[in-house]
Amino acid sequence: MKKIIFIFIVLSLLFSNVLSSLNSSEFKIMSKHFKNNAKIPRVFTCQGKNISPELEWVNPPENTKSFVLIMDDPDAPMGTFVHWVVYNIPFSKHKLRMDFPKFNSDKILIKQGKNSMNRIGYMGPCPPPGKAHRYFFKLYSLNKILNLEPGLTKQELLRKIKPFIISKTELIGLYKRL
Repeated sequence: MKKIIFIFIVLSLLFSNVLSSLNSSEFKIMSKHFKNNAKIPRVFTCQGKNISPELEWVNPPENTKSFVLIMDDPDAPMGTFVHWVVYNIPFSKHKLRMDFPKFNSDKILIKQGKNSMNRIGYMGPCPPPGKAHRYFFKLYSLNKILNLEPGLTKQELLRKIKPFIISKTELIGLYKRL
């Protein structure tokens, strides 16, 4: 009986190590400011400084050439509200810094599109008082470098990138206005 228990423990440990190594190679987006399905700190909202959080990603799929980031709120009263559209992110970049500039520049390869307020750049969570809203930071890996013009809407961008999407990962942040 002791042998069976010992073998079971050894097999369990081996199996859990295999699973954790498989999960560690998963394409994933994260932020050092909040965990997945956790509260977004106030500084990144309309009640704070309204600056973008630092976002970082790991293990992009093979053949990835560029990335696209879209942040939206599907819980908005009038339908999905787009907060941020970022594209032309080269494969060499695996991070967007905190307080990413809210403008496009010829000096910067990375471009930004229009949010639901028809403005360029990040617009932090700002739900009406009541229940918490979910904010999806969706990161797409593309098998092509698309030199797209600045100022695209989420829908225009999704149409242009659709044939080139390899994979998608997302980070969900929550925010409830007080």
